[in-house]
Amino acid sequence: MTRTESISLSATSDHGNPVEDAAVIASAIIARESAPDGVVPLSVEQAIATLPIAIPERGVGEAEAIERLRRVVMATPTTSGERFFNQLFAGRERVATIAEVLTAVLNQSMYTWKVAGPQALIEREVLERMLARAGMAGGDAMFTPGGSMSNLAAMLVGRNEMRPDSRELGFDGRGQTIYASSECHYSIRKNAAMIGAGRESVRPVGVDAEGRMDPEALAAAIAGDRRAGLKPLMIIATSGTTVMGAFDPIDAIADVARREGLWLHVDGAYGGTALMHHEHRSLLRGLERADSFTWDAHKMMGAPLTCSVALTREPDLFRRHFDETASYLFQQDFGADHGWLNPGTRSLQCGRRNDALKLWAQWQALGDDGYAERVDRQVALARRAVEIVRDDDRMSLAFEPSWVNVCFEVVGKSTEMICDELNTQGRLKVGHGVVFGRRVIRLVTIDPTLTMSQLEHAFEELLDVARGAAPSDNIVR
Repeated sequence: MTRTESISLSATSDHGNPVEDAAVIASAIIARESAPDGVVPLSVEQAIATLPIAIPERGVGEAEAIERLRRVVMATPTTSGERFFNQLFAGRERVATIAEVLTAVLNQSMYTWKVAGPQALIEREVLERMLARAGMAGGDAMFTPGGSMSNLAAMLVGRNEMRPDSRELGFDGRGQTIYASSECHYSIRKNAAMIGAGRESVRPVGVDAEGRMDPEALAAAIAGDRRAGLKPLMIIATSGTTVMGAFDPIDAIADVARREGLWLHVDGAYGGTALMHHEHRSLLRGLERADSFTWDAHKMMGAPLTCSVALTREPDLFRRHFDETASYLFQQDFGADHGWLNPGTRSLQCGRRNDALKLWAQWQALGDDGYAERVDRQVALARRAVEIVRDDDRMSLAFEPSWVNVCFEVVGKSTEMICDELNTQGRLKVGHGVVFGRRVIRLVTIDPTLTMSQLEHAFEELLDVARGAAPSDNIVR
């Protein structure tokens, strides 16, 4: 047990202030992130045996419940600090974290002006700024609990727009087809089932050497399905694929969508933040021609989880497709602004947490220029990682990255074993994926507070563990 794990609850407040109590434990969590020996994760068996997970029939009282809470959170993996490269989110922004704490204290539900008050204006400001960045000013937008749900919302709207009777009469998805790259996010197949088209409706389209959808292959797939008597429904482009960080060529795909009369959704959950940078926004060239767009602020923008938005180019689409009459809830009519000031009329949810405040607070602190600098830093870290891999003949780069995913192998060593051992020993959290049939280490430089020396040390840790890894050609069979 480290020093920070043995914190005494006597340091917590004695007058019942939950924020002060939480701050004491939060300080211990933050302190352990810089512990020189890392944090060794518990196995499932160890967690069951040592942590107070079970809920008792008789309550243990507030003090003991806080102590049990402390024990559990101190055993929970951290996603901040110099050891985390595993997911497409990382780091912690101070002002956004403060806003997140205040969100819990306020405990608003974001469905009406009556309950949300000026928080509805905060949400509108953030969404309109994001619409403008996406080239969709004047369109519709809403927050959802994650990128998968933003994709679902957009796909539901796309389905209804393409098949206008769907919302009222249901949807017979048999014979309907959806097109996405072979590198698309798994939520596309999941959502295809939820909108009634079925998972088998999704046609994986081939990609080029950089992992980008091939527009000619897309057109050929649509033509083949039409000849077979099927009914193409929509195209899903990806801006920032999960493993390779690839950006599909939106302009060329939009040409196909327009010619074929299909809905075009762009999943930019990961790569959407490139829009905040004057140079890298070109990766999403043609986005203004898309019908809908997903953008996760909890990824590259650094907002605390979850903070995702769905956007549409045309106005009022979410209200048109999701609104329901509920006089017990929506009791104020704001005319043309009704959907913005009563956000529940254009939402997947009724009760909904306030995810806008933390992003607004962080945007206030950084401004547009600060976000551009943040992206600069993230890309610079990725470029340094590429240099480290290239300069060491023990490693092999899988491809030239276009974003902040750096995929590589340790030559002749098992990728899976390296990643597993790094985690088990508490040295690093880094994931792996498949690139063109090979199992590779996927290191992502999401956290802009990482220093170059910390990045270099991460590679030292990785190569140290790799020495003991089993031999492997890393070919996925």
